Amino acid sequence: MTGAITKVSGTRLRGRALRAAFLVAAAYCTLSSLWNLAPAVAEVPAPAGTVSAPPADKGFMTKIVSAAAQGCTAATVAAILSAFTEPLVNRLLVKRMTFGQAFAEMTFAATAKFFLTTFPTNMLKFPVFEVINMILSFTSLSGSIRGIVNGFLFCTIMLPVTNYRFRKSMGWEIKPALLYQAYVPTVSRDIVYGWARGA
Repeated sequence: MTGAITKVSGTRLRGRALRAAFLVAAAYCTLSSLWNLAPAVAEVPAPAGTVSAPPADKGFMTKIVSAAAQGCTAATVAAILSAFTEPLVNRLLVKRMTFGQAFAEMTFAATAKFFLTTFPTNMLKFPVFEVINMILSFTSLSGSIRGIVNGFLFCTIMLPVTNYRFRKSMGWEIKPALLYQAYVPTVSRDIVYGWARGA
């Protein structure tokens, strides 16, 4: 009997250790990505009497690819964090569990399995937002109007992905008819966010 208790305790301890390691890795990835956001070091000025070439203007495609790359980086970090936090938050808010109950249900295997959902959906969502934003920056629309259009387009294109991911995190059946569930409040939220970001 004691051996069975020790085995169960060892399994729980390993599960908690894996969760802790996952959280540390996620925090490390987040913090190390912040380092890349620091401003670039200024270039050394050319010696006196020399003429330096004017900086080349980046082309349309270069800016689009750059925005997509930034979105991919953000998507990777967010997918790592979301793989653990989304199921936990959904258990707290939707299933009305206590934090202890919700945390006890979390396992490394479930987190790793849900990562296989968060990563591809983030790789769709984040780059799409940045690309729409960059494409709209080439229009003559003002910043706030551009943000409103961006919020509307992003929500309309990506809400099925968001609803798929939510239903997957809850372990619910995925029905195509429900992929645009809560469209009006979600598009309203995204329009306000786009407007605030563009203003």
